[in-house]
Amino acid sequence: MSSAAQDSTRLLPIGFKLSGSADVYYKYNLNENDTDTKTSFTNSHNSFELNMISLKLESSFKNVGMVADIGFGKRAEDFSYNDEKTRLAIKQLFITYAPTDWLKFSMGSYSTHVGYELVDAYANRNYSMSYMFSYGPFFHTGIKADMTFGSHSLMFGVFNPTDLKSAAGWGGIKYIGAQYGFAPAEVPFKFYLNYIGGRDTFQTRNDQFDAVINYQVAPKFGIGYNGTYSMYKNGVNTNWFGSALYLNYDPVESFGLTLRGEILQDKDQIKFYSDKGEFAEGGNVFALTLSGQYKIGGFILMPEFRWDKASKDAFQKDDLPKNSSANVLLAAIYKF
Repeated sequence: MSSAAQDSTRLLPIGFKLSGSADVYYKYNLNENDTDTKTSFTNSHNSFELNMISLKLESSFKNVGMVADIGFGKRAEDFSYNDEKTRLAIKQLFITYAPTDWLKFSMGSYSTHVGYELVDAYANRNYSMSYMFSYGPFFHTGIKADMTFGSHSLMFGVFNPTDLKSAAGWGGIKYIGAQYGFAPAEVPFKFYLNYIGGRDTFQTRNDQFDAVINYQVAPKFGIGYNGTYSMYKNGVNTNWFGSALYLNYDPVESFGLTLRGEILQDKDQIKFYSDKGEFAEGGNVFALTLSGQYKIGGFILMPEFRWDKASKDAFQKDDLPKNSSANVLLAAIYKF
């Protein structure tokens, strides 16, 4: 955190903390259209875009606390897609109570525990999002209990249906969420096993299992992994699953590179191939993304090249179907 940011927080009452971020980008699609992008937050072509500005207020007193996180912009609107169309969105709003040092209850709305990537651009090493992030849950609203036992952690929660801040009128439908974490202090390794499941607003049973692994192999090189398997049951059994590997290299403090390789299997046409028609076939899609990060304090300049290849003609150029798409992108991010 910069000294200016530290000075600004002193203007707040003791126990309050203010932070925030902003991100803008330019993207060019080599197929020259804005329909090839099938992941979140970068649906544009040959355009400069103001994506999101966020303000986060945190307060704590003894064993209670509050987090209020508000976003404004297209990214915030897409994140809260179930709300009425508005570019001002509550990303997170929850209140916490910790009766002991190993147990904390949180009630409200918070980003999902499922997956590797996060809604805030500064928190990711790639700017464009993975398919698993885009097709998985964004956030949950409900109550959860976080428990920590040395290197091990557990979370259990009861939530509204996925990505709904209000479930009024849906007959009391609830989801169950859980997480197991292992992060030994003596080894630069973290492992999380996640679950979210319940009956959605269409009365379809959905159960999703997700694993996240981080390992810092060397001071300049780290590996990340995310795998997800999602099952649906409503008369018939269907599923989709994905897997992504992140290779992170930081030769100097001010510069880093991340190569993300991801494959998504959607044979039942639930996500990527859901718009291909009743009699079409599903398939898979592979994406390779190379991103750079040039960092000065809270500023990050992120150039990126992305290539997507589908097993079917899911993309297009000049109104003709293609099985691949490529993008170049430049993003500027600032966090305070």
